Amino acid sequence: MLRVAGKVDSVVLGGVIAGVLLYAAVTMLLIFPFDIFYLSSRYFLLRTLWRIVFPLQAISFADFFVADILTSMAKVFSDLERSVCRMVHRQVATVAWLEADSVCGHHSVAIPAVLVLPYLFRFFQCLRQYKDTGEKTTLLNALKYSTAIPVIFVSALKYHTEHDRWMNFYRPLWLLSSVLNSLYSFYWDVTRDWDLSVFTRIFKFSKPHICSHLLHGRKWVYFWVIASNLVLRCTWTYKLSAHLRHNYLTVFAITALEMFRRFQWVFFRVENEWNKMNTKSNVQLSMSDLSNEEEKLLKSNDHNV
Repeated sequence: MLRVAGKVDSVVLGGVIAGVLLYAAVTMLLIFPFDIFYLSSRYFLLRTLWRIVFPLQAISFADFFVADILTSMAKVFSDLERSVCRMVHRQVATVAWLEADSVCGHHSVAIPAVLVLPYLFRFFQCLRQYKDTGEKTTLLNALKYSTAIPVIFVSALKYHTEHDRWMNFYRPLWLLSSVLNSLYSFYWDVTRDWDLSVFTRIFKFSKPHICSHLLHGRKWVYFWVIASNLVLRCTWTYKLSAHLRHNYLTVFAITALEMFRRFQWVFFRVENEWNKMNTKSNVQLSMSDLSNEEEKLLKSNDHNV
């Protein structure tokens, strides 16, 4: 028995050392100062992360684009926090998990605190955008990210309140906040981030011929994106809720689905931004052509006079 226990301890120690070395290697790779391993890209990412954490300047497309992606990594950050906590407290063996669950396990207050950080970053970015632009839609966007906060913290209350109170009050409150967050996020994805303004026309079945050119000939793609985004937005709430994350196979499956959902979001979000840039440039060119025509007309009038 002692020999087996010694082998288990050796394996556990090796796993801890490997984890520490992995985290250290990733950190060193990001801050490596020499012009190898895509130095400009690494430093651009670090600058962007710094601007996300401290939004003290005007928010660029890269700032909120990366910050949006970080919200999909909230569970990754909470798992990273738990791993570091286990390493610091040397709680790697299963017995240690059970003995000190309140320190690094499900009862830890650090888990909801880390989960909420990406949403707070995005929330303060929206406030900064409102300060710079005065657009009220940025406040509505900030409200969207704030709806994730009750989902995270009400879920964590399961480990800090009585069972009856959880079932009768906090659990219905968590369900309500989850539905609100999922539907609000879904609405914003479709109508704002992707700018699929034909969304309402599709389901009203009125004048389908005036639909956006985006849907022409490939309507099934957008039906699929809208429907799958609604389902996956609802499943993502599972990941934000600490009291549901005991089934690790389910968590793994939902993480993979969230990667797929975020890939879809990125594709159509970039497409929408590209369309806006092209539209803006076309308008500027049209205005420039118009001003040139007006200038020629004025010159001809002066010449005739």
